[in-house]
Amino acid sequence: MAFGRKEKEEKKKGGRFRTVSSNGALPLYSVVVDTETGVNYLVVAQGMEAVGVTVMLDAEGKPIVTPLTALEG
Repeated sequence: MAFGRKEKEEKKKGGRFRTVSSNGALPLYSVVVDTETGVNYLVVAQGMEAVGVTVMLDAEGKPIVTPLTALEG
């Protein structure tokens, strides 16, 4: 797979997505944040066979967004 300059730079910085929480057991539940938009995603994995990703929503049905300033550092 060939990466462009932007993708190489993102990979060096840790990529576009950052895992902010994980239970560390199977099934694995992780909260991943898009570092460009702040949108939170729930990732669920059961071994190598089943993976699901969904946007996390608040009580009003809107995406949960982490302020980008909270991701710095």
